[in-house]
Amino acid sequence: MALSEEKIRGYVKRLLLSRMRILANHGFFGLLLMHMIYSVDEELGTACTDGTRIIFGTDFLDRLSDSELDFVMMHEIMHVVLQHCLRGRELENERYNIACDIVVNSNILLECGMNRQSITINGCGESMHVAPDGKEGYEHTAEEVYAMLPSSPQKKGKSRPLPGEGESNDDDEEGESMGSEMGRAKKVQKSYSDFPGMWDDHSRWGMYEEDDAIRDVWVKNFKDAAEAISIRDPSNLRGTIPVFAERILKELRKPQTDWRTILNDFIQEEICDYSFSPPDRRFDESPFFLPDFNGKEDIVENILFMIDTSGSMSDEMIAAAFSEIKGAIDQFDGKLAGYLGFFDAAIIEPRPFSSYDEFKIIRPVGGGGTDFQIIFEYVTLHMQEKLPASIIILTDGFAPFPQEKLAGGIPVLWLLNNETVDPPWGKVARIVI
Repeated sequence: MALSEEKIRGYVKRLLLSRMRILANHGFFGLLLMHMIYSVDEELGTACTDGTRIIFGTDFLDRLSDSELDFVMMHEIMHVVLQHCLRGRELENERYNIACDIVVNSNILLECGMNRQSITINGCGESMHVAPDGKEGYEHTAEEVYAMLPSSPQKKGKSRPLPGEGESNDDDEEGESMGSEMGRAKKVQKSYSDFPGMWDDHSRWGMYEEDDAIRDVWVKNFKDAAEAISIRDPSNLRGTIPVFAERILKELRKPQTDWRTILNDFIQEEICDYSFSPPDRRFDESPFFLPDFNGKEDIVENILFMIDTSGSMSDEMIAAAFSEIKGAIDQFDGKLAGYLGFFDAAIIEPRPFSSYDEFKIIRPVGGGGTDFQIIFEYVTLHMQEKLPASIIILTDGFAPFPQEKLAGGIPVLWLLNNETVDPPWGKVARIVI
């Protein structure tokens, strides 16, 4: 029997009101939910997402209180933004589903001040949120929790205790004290099988072939939401951006370039008067290869970074370029300073930075054609009083290269995001997008 128009309007109203409540109380989640399509399905038993829609079974939706509905909405958008729908296809299905739910529910629990009622649904109980190691799921990725779970969970005819809780153990015949870490882990592992809190339907994950397109869309949505939150309340980021989001922002794009090697080979040879060999013994325990400054200048400075923001450079490419520069700052432990500018067919005036805090507030501008020559013209016209020690250009390279003499003897490094383009001069490094 088809749903009446009045019934459909009622469902739409409930879902929109839920989204408004979440936007008011959990702004980051609310902003992400603005990008979803919502629908109902009379045949669906609970709720699910396919990566682009959040779908509710009508009977399930009717049973949910407003607070439970808000939890379910946040649960589904977490699966989307953590890209659970696109990952884990090579993994054991049930085990991966459990791992994803543990991570999602624990993050929501943390967002709600560890109030366990916030992840409890009438008839389903408290949703699983503790990993087999006894720690909260938000401390792990889904793959990490998956690796802890048993390969074939035992099925028993009785209901299981909630994961991580202290009920008496009926399986102490294994001889493990529940006070021990191993005993606690075994108890938690066993409690997942037939767990009453498993209400989420994951059967529509992986329905789309265009995984990369969906992934790119959600990377952009995620970054836009973080940017919007920071504009709304720049002084209280830790209070408005959830822990999982901070982690993703940090790991969204790890730099691929080993700047220790690049700047060792490039800056040392071309512009620095100190030696990278032997290294400073104060940093013997550090994973980074830092120079021995031997009382000389203690900062690599006056490097001009120029990022190509022409139309051929996607948001992902520009984000990768930003990540590479941040990687250079990180690897030089703050001992790196210079200028960051942007170019397409025109130059956006480079801005100075001497720390990551100064670097991260510089925002890209551009979108036209590509002209490398204007970089060197700008240096000649505007930086004569203090010429750059080197110029590092992050680009796809799809434009005519200028003559080398325009660099005026300044060392130039082309950091390219493909294997196709070979600059006719200067040094070259590559990252893969």
